[in-house]
Amino acid sequence: MFEERVEPNVNELIDIIVNKGTGKRVHFIELFLDEEIKEMVCRRYGIGASINPNAPFAALQKDIELYQFLGYDIFWVAGHHKDVFSFDMISTEDTTTEEKQARDNREWMNEHVGIIQTWEDYEKYKWPRIADVDFGMFEWMDRNLPENMGCYDLTSHILEIVLYLFGYEAMCYKLFDEPLLVDAVFEKVGQFYVDYTRSLCDFSSVKIIWGSDDLGFKTGTLISANDIRTKVLPWHKKCAQIAHEHNRPYLLHSCGNLDEIMDDLIETVKIDGRHSYEDAIMPVTDFKKQYGNRVAVLGGIDIDFLCRADEKAIRRRVRNTLEQCIPSGGYCLGTGNTVANYIPVNNYLTMLDEGRRFQF
Repeated sequence: MFEERVEPNVNELIDIIVNKGTGKRVHFIELFLDEEIKEMVCRRYGIGASINPNAPFAALQKDIELYQFLGYDIFWVAGHHKDVFSFDMISTEDTTTEEKQARDNREWMNEHVGIIQTWEDYEKYKWPRIADVDFGMFEWMDRNLPENMGCYDLTSHILEIVLYLFGYEAMCYKLFDEPLLVDAVFEKVGQFYVDYTRSLCDFSSVKIIWGSDDLGFKTGTLISANDIRTKVLPWHKKCAQIAHEHNRPYLLHSCGNLDEIMDDLIETVKIDGRHSYEDAIMPVTDFKKQYGNRVAVLGGIDIDFLCRADEKAIRRRVRNTLEQCIPSGGYCLGTGNTVANYIPVNNYLTMLDEGRRFQF
């Protein structure tokens, strides 16, 4: 695998997303790679061995080398910098995963009750402010990222954060019992991400704006489609407008069945690309046939399949997906969600390798 070097070309990647072209080769894109996967690849291929681990932004230096090697044009930059900003919330440590697969401090959000339940909680809550955000990593990337590459941070976690702050169960009640409190929390969260999106556009290395907001589950949206239209999507629309004003595409990662709101996402929010696909909901090839002439299609190799399949099946699946999605343009190869730490690393690398071998 990886016998031929792939040179990053972020401008061609963006052209594929925005103009729905095919490019000269298969381009890869991922929301992110779990740290365990990154470390396994780095150890296997000696990536980052010459980097001083104590140097400023050593992790970013290593990421650049890693993603160049794998053939990516663009990558998430803030994954290992947890102190950029945060929303305080109630979470529970996960004790179910096996040690060999456990991520440091893996946690679950409390679905029953969150940190905000009353107006008093709302008033006391320490809301993050843009003035307190450390943008040092992006300043460093502006100075050091190769010109043929780009980076991004994940933004616009509108519904996700509100659900975490209330607790999913509590919020479902409060949508009816205390709608004004719900609206106030949406206002705080939404306005922060609007400001954060605008700040990201100040950095030349940030080539795309990638909204990440899980809006659904297997058979529908997490709250009613109408509530999403009135409370969530207006904030995504504002973030998309800011991105477009600064000549950046606006992508959306969102898990779940979004059939009810897909037209809203494309026509009202005006997303440029949709990410997150699951065979149990809609295989990426079916989504491409239905929506591929209106929005770029990103990733889609099902995570469950990628975990269980053998090499021949993975190569066959990747070829079939590319044969169906590449000719009409606007497609980039990747997993259906993220390169999670429980995906066998050889299976992940096989997916990339087959993408490199694909002949237009």
